[in-house]
Order: sequence, then structure tokens, then C-alpha cells
Amino acid sequence: MADLTTGTLGDTLRRNGVSRRGFLKFCTATASMMALPPSMVPVLAAALDNAQRPSVIWLSFQECTGCTESLTRSHTPTLESLIFDHISLDYHHTLQVASGHAAEAAREAAMQASAGKYLLVVDGSIPLGNPGFSTIAGVSNLQILEETAAGAAAVIAMGSCAAFGGLPKADPNPTGAVAVRDIVTDKPVINVSGCPPIPVVITGVLAHYLTFGTLPELDQYSRPKAFYGTSIHDRCYRRPFYDKGLFANTFDDEGAKKGWCLYKLGCKGPMTYNACATVKWNEGTSWPVESGHGCLGCSQPDFWDAGGFYNALSIPVGDISRTASYAVAAGVALGAAAAGINRKTKTEANRQHSTVTVDDLEKTS
Repeated sequence: MADLTTGTLGDTLRRNGVSRRGFLKFCTATASMMALPPSMVPVLAAALDNAQRPSVIWLSFQECTGCTESLTRSHTPTLESLIFDHISLDYHHTLQVASGHAAEAAREAAMQASAGKYLLVVDGSIPLGNPGFSTIAGVSNLQILEETAAGAAAVIAMGSCAAFGGLPKADPNPTGAVAVRDIVTDKPVINVSGCPPIPVVITGVLAHYLTFGTLPELDQYSRPKAFYGTSIHDRCYRRPFYDKGLFANTFDDEGAKKGWCLYKLGCKGPMTYNACATVKWNEGTSWPVESGHGCLGCSQPDFWDAGGFYNALSIPVGDISRTASYAVAAGVALGAAAAGINRKTKTEANRQHSTVTVDDLEKTS
């Protein structure tokens, strides 16, 4: 069982035969994910070389295992290097070999060995309607969460179900599902929303904690700004068509074939904050809008109850909701309105963002 007080990441990498070249390649990828300049790579390398391997306990509650499936498809860094070289994943009942009493013994041992220091990752919502709706080893999700969170340094709510309640919480919410933050109120909680989250975002958050020993800067929904600070709409390659009022009316018309904006077909890109348009999926191959389907807004709170997926502006944000009735007839005006709101949101996010300097990074090494 791993202990944060023994051995550093650099020691572990060298024991596993990782070359200096390979290590710097990982540091470069990490700096890129954190939106840091290349000049920060040597400082990151020094910080990571001396970093302790954090113990991670991963709990799965009311969920579809999509978040874990997403993690297994991460490529920067890979799942194998994440688990064996960068963190100590001490409990994850979907991935671990142990089962039954041995599995629960592993969780309890990890909690004792790294009390107050381990990271707790939770995917899935927590049912409050009846303890029997979802249990592990006969123990309710609520009880396990409260027991495990008590000794954690921080909690990462992985996926929209853990972050906001997700599908289980959708009306009429038969299980009384709630988000992690509704239960854990005395610990730092970071939401990594998405249904599922992007693999690189998952590993990027863990890498940030490993590098700096702190959680990244968060937005109003407690999501890392590095990945959720800009709307999908602002980074979308179809944005110029939106601004010109050029929209596809069906998924197979001439506009769709020419790559026109999918807003009228229900795309929620203007109202959704995530890194899909830049990081993409499947090792950077593509993302929903690039493949011809509109964004569903899955990283936003209560997206399941925001209206039809194929109805324009079913997720109202600010004053733009008042212009919904003009979407078809006045695409250019609506594009300008949305652009103005997005610019204001981006300006506010930039204003609140704290600049990271070399001196700040050196303090962590």
C-alpha cells in the first residue's frame, strides 16, 4: 500500500526504467494541458521529480462506468503510466483484481496509511431516497462516501453524475440522487464534469495536483478553468458560419455538408464550457461537432432537464434566452448577441485568473 511520505515520483520513474527523454516528454505534455509556456517545462520537471506519489481511492456510485471507460482511453499520460508511475490507485472496484472482503480491506488500509493525504475520486451520484438503491458490500453509497471523505485531502467529483447529479437526478429523480458537493461540505471538491469527461482532462487534473500539490483554479461550478474556462462555441471551427447566420436546417442538407453551424439543430456549444473543441476525443481524432452532431451540453448542470437535445437554445444562459424566438429568422443578430455574452464571460474569467510565474512554480519544487 502506497504512502505519500515514502519515495518520490522521480525515484519511482527511475526504478521503472523511465528515461530522462521520456520524462521530459511527459512534462511537455503536462505543461501543454495546463496552458503553460514551454519555458515552464524545466521547472515542472524539477517539481515532478521531487513530488510524492499520491494515494488515490476511487469510488463508483450511481453511474454507468463511462467515466472509468473514458479514463482507460486516456493517452496523455497513458492509464498505465498514470497508475503505476504517477499515482498509487489503491482502490477502484471496477479495475482492481481484489473483490469482496479483500477489496474493502484495501480501501480501509489505504485510508489508514495515508490519512489526511489521499485523493478521493468519486464518479456517480449518491441516492438519498433509500440507502438500498445503491450499495457496495452491503454498505450504502452515502455511508461509504462520508467515511472515505473524512480522511481525504481533497475530493474529485468525476463526471456530471458526481458533479451535478447527472442522469440519475433527472426529473423525476426517483432515487433522490444528489451531487458529491451536496454531501461533502468540509473538504475541497473539484468537479470534472462531462458525460463522460474527456480522458485528457481527467488525467490533467490529477497531474496538476501531482505537480503543484494543490487543486487548480476553479470556475463558478468548481471546475478547473484550464479546461472549462472557455465555451465550446468560442473554439468551434463552425463559429464563423454562426456569426454569418449560416445554419444547417437538417443533418443531411447542403448546409450540413458545407460544415455550417448546427445551432438550429440543437447544438449547445454557445452555452457549454469544456475543452472538446481543442483537446478532442480518441487521441485528438475528432469531437461531436466535427463529426456532424451538435453539442449536448453534457458538462453543464442539469443538462438532462434543459429541454430537447435537438431544440435550439434549450439551455438558456443570461439574456440570450430572450432571443430564442428569433433564432430562425435572425441568425446573424443572435450570433452577435451570443458572441457579446461569450466575450463578457471570457473577459471576466481572464480578469479572475491568477498569473502563474516561475517563482510560483519553484516554490512547489
